[in-house]
Formats: sequence, C-alpha cells, structure tokens
Amino acid sequence: MCRSAAAVLAALTACLWCGPARCAVIRNQQQQQQQLNLRPLIGVLAQENLPGDQFARGSSYIAASYVKYLEGSGARVVPIRINRTEDEYAKIFYSVNGLLLPGGDVDLQTSQFSRAAKIFYNLALKANDAGDYFPIWGTCQGFQQLSVLTANKNLLTLTDTKAVALPLTFTPAAQSSRLFRSFPKDLLHSLADENITSNFHSWSLSMQWIDKPGMVHSSSAVRASFYSASFFVSEARKNQHHFSSPAEEDRALIYNFSPVYRGIHAVFVQNYYFD
Repeated sequence: MCRSAAAVLAALTACLWCGPARCAVIRNQQQQQQQLNLRPLIGVLAQENLPGDQFARGSSYIAASYVKYLEGSGARVVPIRINRTEDEYAKIFYSVNGLLLPGGDVDLQTSQFSRAAKIFYNLALKANDAGDYFPIWGTCQGFQQLSVLTANKNLLTLTDTKAVALPLTFTPAAQSSRLFRSFPKDLLHSLADENITSNFHSWSLSMQWIDKPGMVHSSSAVRASFYSASFFVSEARKNQHHFSSPAEEDRALIYNFSPVYRGIHAVFVQNYYFD
C-alpha cells in the first residue's frame, strides 16, 4: 500500500472511531503537515571580527556552534555576510526560511551587524504583516539587538553577567508560552532549579547578577539547547521561501566553508571566517 493511501485509511479509521469532530481535526493536522517546509534553510548573520583575534581571516565571522545548534534540529545554514547591499539582503531574505542573530560583541546601533539585522527585521515585519510567516531568533547579543530594534532605542542595563550560569525564573506566562509548552516537565524543573543557562554578557534587560561558573555541558543544559533549537526550526518550517535553483542553494550553504579551530579556552572554539 502506498504511503498516501495508508494515511487516508488511517484517517478514515480514526473518523469511524472518534466521530466527525475528531475527523475534522485530523484533516486539519494533515493539511498543516503538507504545508510544512521539510528542508528549512536558516540564515545566520555574520559580524565583525573580534579585536585581537589571531585566527581571523577576512572581515567577519560566524561561530560554528550556532551552525551545529541548528543542524542538530534538522535545518541547514546559509551564512549571511555583512557589508552587503539592501537588494542582496532582500534576495537572501526571500531564499531562507528564518534568521538567527548570534551572540558576540559588536555595537548594537552602529555596527555592520546591526545595520544588516535592521534590514532583515524590517523585511520580516512587512512579510509577517502580509501573511508570509518569517521567524527571527536572537541569542545573547542577537536577543539584545532585537530589543533595540523593537524599542527603537537601547534599554539595556549594565549587569556584568560574564561567565555565569543561572537558573531561569519562570513567570506565570511561561505555562502558555509557545516555546516552553513543548519542553518536557522534568526539563522545565531543571531550568528553574539548576544553574544550567550560560550567560556571557555585560548588558541585560533588568537581570540580577549572581557569581557562578559560566559554561555548562550537563545533560539538562544540552537538552534545553536542543529543545530551543527544535522550536525555532519548527517555526521556520512554516515558511516557504526558497532559492531560484538547487545550484544557487548549494552555493549559498555553509558547507562551502571550513571552520577554524581556535583552541579549547576560546568562548567560540570554532569560527567560520568571511571576506
């Protein structure tokens, strides 16, 4: 029996057992599944090289950890370089299914990273307003950048939360959060009770500082990273942007570049570098 025929038979069987209301739900779920993009492409924005980086090549970099983070949840990565024109960024925007703004250390209002982020942010607002779903994920500096773009000013406060690991304090709204409602309950307990969220930043949105070790690789921390990446990639699957041809897509992928090993003591152990 072919796969589509088996799916129809399963749906009919469910209808017989559960009634027409349940049948309508099943049909809706099947339609949503058919509309999902099963080969999501995530753009990751590069940023200016850090001062004093002896391994630096070219003018910008992307930490390899963000590439692995996304690949671990089924996405492929398209590096987005700085110093490109708005037309070039627009072309990339309509070729990828989501954007990740990574952590780092650049000015959130004057850098080329912030300029490119603002272009993509505005494109995403227009697309989403028009019904073209496009998610943007921000980690660390990327989240700070999104706060600046959303408020149209810098609301960050100095907290000196460098190299500390902290638990999360969940608000009541977390129970209905689209992000956290997919997390297993035991993992939510770990996030609330254990020092497993890494913080490497000087600026925050009103967070208190506590002095604890910074980099955590416990099983709970790894699971939390996986579930957050899976959520973002699942959101990107709702977008249908694509490159004009398979050849153009192949040329744009991160696989055309090789990461540089920077040593075990570096915050970013491996970096991709770009002109």
